[in-house]
Amino acid sequence: ELIRVVRSPEGEVSLDFGGKKNGRGAYICPNPECLKKAIRSKALDRSLEVTIPEEVYQRLEKEMENG
Repeated sequence: ELIRVVRSPEGEVSLDFGGKKNGRGAYICPNPECLKKAIRSKALDRSLEVTIPEEVYQRLEKEMENG
């Protein structure tokens, strides 16, 4: 199951587990290797057209660890 990262119309970036939040969304697989690759290539930054805050990456990492 993919994890949705969403940028709200106000520019706030957050994780969306319900898939219902308004805004531009991007999906990432729940695999630490996918996350490392996305961070390196700045894929989420490009998809959401915003710089992703470090806290969002940390929260993604925790979610993947907890599975």
